[in-house]
Amino acid sequence: MKIVFIIIGIVVLLIIVFMIYRYFAFRKESAETHKLRFERIHPLYENLENGNDLNEEEVLKYAQDNKTREVTYQILSEHNKAELFPKEFLTIESGAESNLVNWLEFPTELDKAPDDIKHLKRVTIKFDGNDVYYHVFRYMTNEPHWASKNGWMLGVVGPYFDDSKPYDFPAATFSRCSSKVGEIEPEDEAKWVHENIALKR
Repeated sequence: MKIVFIIIGIVVLLIIVFMIYRYFAFRKESAETHKLRFERIHPLYENLENGNDLNEEEVLKYAQDNKTREVTYQILSEHNKAELFPKEFLTIESGAESNLVNWLEFPTELDKAPDDIKHLKRVTIKFDGNDVYYHVFRYMTNEPHWASKNGWMLGVVGPYFDDSKPYDFPAATFSRCSSKVGEIEPEDEAKWVHENIALKR
């Protein structure tokens, strides 16, 4: 009986040690991701902080990159320079794409930005007497990433409303990283995110 308690104690101790390890590993990975994101836009941020003159052409390269697009709009807005943001990327669809890319890059999700991403469709869902809508994207990663074997996967961003602005924060960005194009319809994936993510927040 004493041996059983010792074994149980060792198993519990190992679980606790693993949980502590994962907590600190997650914090480290998260900090590294935030540092990488800041480094990508650091020259733009520095120019804004120093009050240097900027033009739309200088901002364009940050807005074109879906990894930096969302944060570019945010820091321009914070510095009262949102008018410099290129009009072709001032859409909810463009903001949603960048938001999903950043969400996927987070350590607990895909752990990298996708290698390719395409907008599939806007899906409208009736909710509480109103329409809400989601943007559904397909994305993929190249080898040797673990998700490359999945091919094109689905990601959902929303909910948005009739009065939503292009870079409003979508509260239910999500991808199961296992929902594959051809195996589940975009409408069904948006509905799943609406019912299982958005309505439970």
